[in-house]
Amino acid sequence: MNSSLQSLSSIYQSDYQQWLEETIVMLKKQQFDCLDYEHLIEELEALENEQKRAVESLVIQVIQHLLLYQYWNRERNYNERHWRGELIAFRTQLELRLTTNLKNHLQNRLDYLYSKAKKMAEVKTDLQLPSENPYSLAEILDEDWLPQI
Repeated sequence: MNSSLQSLSSIYQSDYQQWLEETIVMLKKQQFDCLDYEHLIEELEALENEQKRAVESLVIQVIQHLLLYQYWNRERNYNERHWRGELIAFRTQLELRLTTNLKNHLQNRLDYLYSKAKKMAEVKTDLQLPSENPYSLAEILDEDWLPQI
């Protein structure tokens, strides 16, 4: 291990911000031989996982609110406007974060995400909701789409 790489690697342990700044400088200068690849890969993987968790969480919230809107008749008169406002807020946050890669990830995880949202909505409402996901990803992401009630 050369001394600059060893130094950068040790900086990662003691001063993350400095490590990040120096890594960015090296990337911009294309000084690839000086990069701390082990920690750089670790950070990129962590960033990817965080992005996936964030959009998954938002999709769960959208689905939960779609289920409440569509099926919780007893509360609709009191909460419909609130649920619709929440749907716009969650969908806007999704729109701001989505990339093609993250959209593909959501498509692959949609049934799992539906199962989590369904469970949350059932606990909240005491309703029996559809076991199969009734919503497409396009509908979930469309800020103007609402299910038939």
